[in-house]
Amino acid sequence: MKHQITLAKQIQQQRYSDALVVFLAGSFVRGEATAYSDLDLVVIYESLPHAYRESFTYQSTPVEAFVHDAETLEYFFESIDAPSGIPSLMQMVIEGIELPERSETSTRLKALAQRYMDIGPPPLSQEQIDRQRYAITDMLDDIREPRSYHELIATGAKLFETLADHHCRINGRWSGSKKSIPRVLKKHDKTFSELFMHSFECLFREGDPDLVITLAETVLEQSGGSLFDGYVQNAPESWRKR
Repeated sequence: MKHQITLAKQIQQQRYSDALVVFLAGSFVRGEATAYSDLDLVVIYESLPHAYRESFTYQSTPVEAFVHDAETLEYFFESIDAPSGIPSLMQMVIEGIELPERSETSTRLKALAQRYMDIGPPPLSQEQIDRQRYAITDMLDDIREPRSYHELIATGAKLFETLADHHCRINGRWSGSKKSIPRVLKKHDKTFSELFMHSFECLFREGDPDLVITLAETVLEQSGGSLFDGYVQNAPESWRKR
């Protein structure tokens, strides 16, 4: 960890010397980094024409930098992270190590991120819930009797993320994506997390979908059950070529 902090300080001094603060976040801070992990940085300036994200390599270490000022940062909290249900940027600021040091600005931004985190994600609309119910129902039908093992795995991979997100959101919890899903589920409910992971292990390792089907049907019961008959999804009126 000391090595990563040293690298981050060097990047801050050489590349972002005019920034108010840099937060070092991600897997290195959580103690979960691998040899291929990115160094995640949230860089805050006094003022920018627009926020941006940039990727580069520094001393053989891949770096992902999310560059903001206070106004763009809060916009992302409120209008990007919150509606998605995935508090990526909030979490990076909350857990981030301040560079070059803690300041009034870094303390204020951490408090801002924590405030949005404590509010929680906005509730899903009935339309959003039904869209997820329909998608999960469709995927369950595909894994009940797949045409091949490869189709089973492809559908199962998509279902892994969709089902986890549905479970989190209908319970008013922050969600995750891709590799963050196991960590998010475990944080919310260890027992459910263990059942979820075991069910999908049986699907991926043994090609057996039965536990996943049972798990998904149980999750769906909380939001109205499987959905197919009578489901209508309207396209926006503006979707037409004149």
